[in-house]
Amino acid sequence: MAAGQWRPSPADTEAAVAVLGRLTAALPVRRGAAARTRATDQGRRLQRVLRTVLHHLDAGAVSPSAAALLAAVARALLPWHGVPNPPAAAAAPAYGARPGASDGVARTPTGAGEALLPGLIAVFSALAVPSPPGAGPLTPPAEPWQVWYEGRFRRHGHPAPGVWTASTVHCPGCGGTTGPWTVTCDWSRIALGCPCGSVTRAHGLAFSEVWLVLPEV
Repeated sequence: MAAGQWRPSPADTEAAVAVLGRLTAALPVRRGAAARTRATDQGRRLQRVLRTVLHHLDAGAVSPSAAALLAAVARALLPWHGVPNPPAAAAAPAYGARPGASDGVARTPTGAGEALLPGLIAVFSALAVPSPPGAGPLTPPAEPWQVWYEGRFRRHGHPAPGVWTASTVHCPGCGGTTGPWTVTCDWSRIALGCPCGSVTRAHGLAFSEVWLVLPEV
């Protein structure tokens, strides 16, 4: 960004503005609030950042470089997916295990999450500035990746308010559901390869439904 090698597209800028608004949102002013209450407010802010990032990541409109950035931010903020406010429905995506404690109370590394904010604010502030008039988008390359994953992929839908659907992805060749899948991504599309030799891009999965369940890539 500093060297002028990334001039964001309008979709990149739109996503950056939305995420930046969540990153810089002020915490509620609560007179005499306890430390636990403040930590909950901070957790809610980070959770809103995560959900905004996932919305723009799954929309599929941003450039590959922006998708890579959003995916990295989502990975960093994953502990806040269901804490402190769990998704509204049991069929909502569950990206990994929720953090827990011996007393059964879900906890998140609040201090670590807050420590990310200054750097994220700087990055998204730069991305939120539109390109100069007459200057077209300039997108730096984003490295493709490939990993292997053994397990099920779940495809989630939200067709109406309060209505969620969930289904397991099947191989179009053999009907298998557990792989081990060969997952290939160029930051625009994801392909799932089955041991039977079939490869599909018509799996219907949102980007986060693949990216956030995989091991580090």
